[in-house]
Amino acid sequence: MKGKRKCKILRSDTVEVFVARQPIFNQLEETVAYELLYRHNEENKFSPMVDGDEATIDVIVNSFINIGIETLSYSKPCFINFTENLLKNDVPSYFLPQNIVVEVLESVSLTEEIIKYIQTLNERGFKVALDDFVLDSKDYKSILPFVDILKVDFLHTSKEMRTAIERTAKKYNISLLAEKVETREDYEEAKRLGYTYFQGYFFCKPTVISSHEVPSYLHSYIKIIELLSVEEPNIDVLTEYIKQDISLSHKLLKIANTRTLRPRQKIKSIRQAIMFIGFKELMKWVYILAIRENKPWGAKQNEELIKLCLVRGQMCELITQKYEKHHLRLSSFMTGMLSLMDTLLGLPMERILLDLPLDDEICAALKGKENELSLLLSITIAMERADWSTVSRLANVLQINEDCLPILFRQAYAWAEEVFMTTKPYASSM
Repeated sequence: MKGKRKCKILRSDTVEVFVARQPIFNQLEETVAYELLYRHNEENKFSPMVDGDEATIDVIVNSFINIGIETLSYSKPCFINFTENLLKNDVPSYFLPQNIVVEVLESVSLTEEIIKYIQTLNERGFKVALDDFVLDSKDYKSILPFVDILKVDFLHTSKEMRTAIERTAKKYNISLLAEKVETREDYEEAKRLGYTYFQGYFFCKPTVISSHEVPSYLHSYIKIIELLSVEEPNIDVLTEYIKQDISLSHKLLKIANTRTLRPRQKIKSIRQAIMFIGFKELMKWVYILAIRENKPWGAKQNEELIKLCLVRGQMCELITQKYEKHHLRLSSFMTGMLSLMDTLLGLPMERILLDLPLDDEICAALKGKENELSLLLSITIAMERADWSTVSRLANVLQINEDCLPILFRQAYAWAEEVFMTTKPYASSM
């Protein structure tokens, strides 16, 4: 073989994501829930420039997908702020009632539509909390029969107003949560007055939790929504499209591994993950991701690295097709595609694999243990590096004709190039 080339792998610019959590305590000072709060960096403060819808969607995606809700809340309920727009779009229904408390922000207009929706949530088994509740509107009487918790700003609400709120809560059998509890005296007073839950700096400040996510393209989400919107989605077309997006594939696997969905059997392919999650559940998550990505493109992408993930996945699969290794076909693309995930995320592969419900053979291959999948991956990497002696040796082990490999590699590269140009949000002017 002539014309040997070296392929230098560049480190990707990863996207670091953040969520703050603040514990909520009971009268025994035990943590019974967490409030999840938007943070755009490691600074423990809210950015007032962020749109409310965007902040909540970021919290949802980062908590339930990128970081993992079990890591954040240890399976305790999570209070999540919902804007009027997200309530109207029925976003709370994307979750199980035991996982979240729907916190209705004080900015939400208590219209007839909203009150009816809160009643629907109540009937579905969701707990509803009213944030920064004050008795300054006649509309509150219509919503209180469907509310479980009133959050009272203990620092800024007058004693007269608190007394009126406490009487109202007792009348409607609603629990009270004292927030912004700053001192032991505040806590003891709130407990004496019958408050059930407590939150504030007296206990602890919010803790910022961070993780990384793989960059993604809004175009991909829009196309997936389109494919899912037909009466009978074509799972083969859907699978092929998702396979083209490294970020979406990674998120899909993490969704499949949430506590509420976690499969009994290990997942071997994107198709299997789609079948396990189901079209309806997948549509919900893709919708959330699409909302979140509908903002100006800002993160610099390492285009060559993402493209290389696609080349590896396609090359591994093409080899199994060419040489009729049918028992490896489902797992081969997944192995190749995820082989650079540690570089993309800047995390050890062992840590990444803890969050993904992958087949044991795929995990072993990605950890560097020798099996048939790791041999496929190794010969693909050898092709990248033009390491022809290794290609010859591995071709002999795999019992394949090495003369066909350059053709397959060119096909894989051409496929990845086409996919990348199709899904790229815009061409760089530089």
